[in-house]
Amino acid sequence: MTRSLDGLILAPVADQAPGQVGTRTRFAYHERDGVVWAEYTGGDVVRGHLVGTREDDRLDFRYVQLRTDGTTSSGHCVSAVVELPDGRVRLEESWSWESQAGSGTSVVEQVTEPDG
Repeated sequence: MTRSLDGLILAPVADQAPGQVGTRTRFAYHERDGVVWAEYTGGDVVRGHLVGTREDDRLDFRYVQLRTDGTTSSGHCVSAVVELPDGRVRLEESWSWESQAGSGTSVVEQVTEPDG
């Protein structure tokens, strides 16, 4: 199993559609005894939360977020945890909205340097 996500900061490698997470969004992950959760903010997201479970290198979680336009949205995501050659962590995600139409894939990677 890849190392714990606890205390890691991850960011998307590409922007999604407007009103969703993007390269300026930062996820602060926590993990304990098979439970994962994170807070996220940045870009079009004022505040977001996710909570779910980890089994081996598979995450299964629900997310909810407040956007800058005052709307809220929620969905479900399944992610594969991958360790990169440089030791950082990548999550390869398949997600679907539950509060609106739409689904897709995304990639977030561990951030190791502060933003400039």
